[in-house]
Parts: sequence; C-alpha cells; structure tokens
Amino acid sequence: MNRIGSPHEQYESRFGELSKVLPVLFVLSLVVVLYIVFVFLHGIPLLQLDIPESSRNQAQANAGFWQLVVFHADTLLLMYCFIGCIVVHPGTIPDTPEWQLNQDQSPGAKRLSTVETKHTGERRHCKWCMKYKPDRCHHCRVCNSCILRMDHHCPWIYNCVGYRNHKYFFLLLLYSCIDLHFIVFTMYGTTDHATKTDVPFSFLFLLIFGETLASFLAVLVTVFFLFHIWLMNKAMSTIEFCEKSLKKADYDSSVYNKGCYGNLCEVMGPNPLLWLLPISFPDGSGVQWVDEQTRLASTSSPSATQRRISALATDAAARTSLGFTGGGSKTTVEDIITEAESGAESSQAGRSDAKPSEP
Repeated sequence: MNRIGSPHEQYESRFGELSKVLPVLFVLSLVVVLYIVFVFLHGIPLLQLDIPESSRNQAQANAGFWQLVVFHADTLLLMYCFIGCIVVHPGTIPDTPEWQLNQDQSPGAKRLSTVETKHTGERRHCKWCMKYKPDRCHHCRVCNSCILRMDHHCPWIYNCVGYRNHKYFFLLLLYSCIDLHFIVFTMYGTTDHATKTDVPFSFLFLLIFGETLASFLAVLVTVFFLFHIWLMNKAMSTIEFCEKSLKKADYDSSVYNKGCYGNLCEVMGPNPLLWLLPISFPDGSGVQWVDEQTRLASTSSPSATQRRISALATDAAARTSLGFTGGGSKTTVEDIITEAESGAESSQAGRSDAKPSEP
C-alpha cells in the first residue's frame, strides 16, 4: 500500500537543508553507540566464543544468544519505523477543486463542510498553500506544507508527525522503550561484574557509559510514550492538547472522541492483531473526522454542536444525492440532525443534573 500522499515540491526539497539533518544524525549516533556497547561488550562475551565449547558456561551462553536475538529483532523494527517516520509524507490537503481557495464553483459543485471554523464562522484556510483546511489540519512552517491531522513537527525525524506516519512514530516510541529497558536490565549484571573485577579501563568506562545513557533515555522516552498513549486515548493531537491547555478546556471534550477502541483504530489501524506491527494503517483519507459514530463531547459548546450537525447533514445530503445507502437502510438528513440534536440535549441535561443544588 502506498502510504505517501501528494506532497508539495517545497516539502520534498527539505532534504536539501543539511543543517536540519543534524538531529537525525545525533539520534543515529546514539543508536550506534548503544548497539556497539550492548552487542560487543555484553552480548558476544556472554557467548564465550573465545574458549572451548566444553568449558563454556552453557546457561550464560544461552542467555546471551536469546538476548541478542530479541535485541536485534526489536532494533530492526525500531529502525524500520524510524526510516518510515522520516520518508513517509504525513499527508497534505488534496489538490481537488473543493479545497482550492477562491475557486469559482458552479451552484451544484460539491462543498465539503467542516466542524472547525475561524472565530468569524468562516472556513479555515491556509494563506501559504492557498487552500481550505480540513478539520485537524495545520500548516507547518518548517516543512512548508499543510499537514493532515498534524500532531507536531519533530526535529529528531526531520518531519511532521501527521495522519499517514503517526503509527510509525507511535511504534518508534514503543520499540525504543522496549530496547532501552532491555539494555538497562540485561546489561546491569555485566556492568556490575566489570566494576568488581580487573578489566581494562576503556571496557569499564564504555559499559558504565552505555548503562547510564540507556537509563537516562529510557526515562525520557517512556514518559513521552505514556503521554502519547494518553493523547491517543483522548482522541487528541499534541497541537489540540496545547490549544486546550491554553483555553483551560476539558481534555475529555474532543468532538473526535470515538471511545477507547475507536480512538486506537484511528491511529493504529482497524485490525487489533496488527497494532504492534508497522503494517495495517488507518483507513480513510485524513480529511474527514466526524461521522455518525463520533459521539458529541459532553462539554461541547452550542456552536460546536451546530457545526457538527452541519457537517453531518452536508455529508448525508451528498450521500443521499448520489444514492448511497449503508447496511440496507437509508440514512436521511433529518435522521442525522435528529440524532445529533438528541445527543446535544442529553449532554446538556446531564450537565444540568450534575450541578449541585443551591441551598
């Protein structure tokens, strides 16, 4: 499956900016250092290849063999996701007419409705790309492109984390946590033994340095990974989290929340059995995020509710005019609006019941 969208020419020219490649090279240098320390100073010595097989400690040799197998398997997955994060385009606004800014359209032309609007109620647009913005889309000035469901720009991968490479990024954090904790706990015995025996200073220094570096990175990456698990469960991107923090809004108020399982599918793909592998990516185009399965947030404002109703009604009208039906039953515009309004009224009633009674 081709995961690369139709990027802007300016986006692809980013690889010519050599100064911005330095963070990527720094990450690669950390991977190489930890790889050398773990494999050549810990794993291979456990195999005891320098002594006859009859004289080897077989328990240590077996432990070393399986540790090297697990480490190399996880490192290969880590590097695959790291490369995927760098080279896979996160997705950008389509070049179709309905997204073109100031595009003259006939009265019957399709106009896609969105939930997110400007404070004036007008459609959001990008003055650099000269296009209307889909929901959750933001312009990255570093990449010089609008990114679908932009999470954040990451200098360590020299790319934005967005719709098409979000799973690569999430799995990169997962595999990094596994690798780092694996190094810390398995190499501790070798490091401790080296401090109590007469070994060359360079050997001792590299072991202590590798153990300390892995421990430090394990703490940082684990905290960052847990934060992204929380974001995914709340159906929020990092940008949306920052916006809610500035506005002091409720983190459970995302209109894109589809429940824990639905939110996981939006990032990890539709098949739970393949969530932990860098395959089976999310369905969809990345330009539409509100549908009949998306629940109304309990703290949604009336204006947000009306925008969601408008978006659902517009999509339902488009499907009806084209004769599309789902599951053998026809969904009308009135059904969609009634369902959304009922959800909004229920949410409002719930908030009223939750208020403490006045004395």
